[in-house]
Amino acid sequence: MEVTPENQITPKVTVQKKSKLKKARPMKMTVKNIWKHRAMYIMLLPCIIFFIIFSYLPMAGMVLAFKEFRFDTGLFGGPWVGLKYFERFFQDPQSWVYVKNTLIISGMKLLLAMPFPIILALMFNEIKNNKLRSFFQSISYMPHFLSWVVVVGIIQSILAPNTGLLNEMISSAGGDGSTYFLMDEDYFHSIMFWSYVWKDIGWSSIIYFAAIAGIDPALYEAAAIDGASKLRQIWHITLTGIRPTILILFILSLGNILSAGFDQIYLLKTPGNAEVSEIIDTYVIRTGLQSGQFGYATAVGMMQGVVGLLVVLAVNRFASKKFNTSLW
Repeated sequence: MEVTPENQITPKVTVQKKSKLKKARPMKMTVKNIWKHRAMYIMLLPCIIFFIIFSYLPMAGMVLAFKEFRFDTGLFGGPWVGLKYFERFFQDPQSWVYVKNTLIISGMKLLLAMPFPIILALMFNEIKNNKLRSFFQSISYMPHFLSWVVVVGIIQSILAPNTGLLNEMISSAGGDGSTYFLMDEDYFHSIMFWSYVWKDIGWSSIIYFAAIAGIDPALYEAAAIDGASKLRQIWHITLTGIRPTILILFILSLGNILSAGFDQIYLLKTPGNAEVSEIIDTYVIRTGLQSGQFGYATAVGMMQGVVGLLVVLAVNRFASKKFNTSLW
């Protein structure tokens, strides 16, 4: 039998060398690409360092969820307590009140507040004058750059009893102008929700407006020729075109399902509305920093992160199967 290249047996050594070359080639290309775009990676470096220092290194402290913290032994020297802190949280009836308050507040922010920036982006898209649109966009962005300390200070001035703007308007209309709105739990959710919408609606609309700008204008022209009204175009073209963006942002926000926003709630919380404003975040600060129960507070905070991760994974899988849109 004549030996030809087709029936010749390749030695094992040659095959192993080829496999090593195949593995080394992508690594070499990756290094070359990084070096080629080194300026971009250098610009990215501060962001990476930031997350390493403030997000990844602090994860070592999660060990306190299973250890008893003692000042004389340090972070890792205390005795192991197992799941003691988790059992304590779930066995405390008051803890479920904090969970309920957190879910209500975060649900209002995630579900009820979500349409507002979308509607605002749609309104910006209908303004054809670029200068006028930029003016209104700048105004809507401004509250985002104010800290919650400033915003809550404004709210307290407006809602103050007797001297507040709202109470003065009520008094001028013949009503009782001595209502202390922030001390009444019946007004807490309304104050919390509308202050949150006012502060973040402009900033949140940026991504939606950018997604709308990426829709092909020819689709609108074809719809107009077919006789579709402006509302029909918005419903069938605009909202359909930005649906993946809406889903991605919604999935990302679900990671904070058990974190209702510490800054705002902590500053709006008063003894009068504490029954509905005490959430897991404020509870963690109160038990951890104020009471010195670092292990217990770490366990509660860890539970928040784990639940948020599981919710994101579940909803991301559902969105991938149902809408063919997902984070990964």
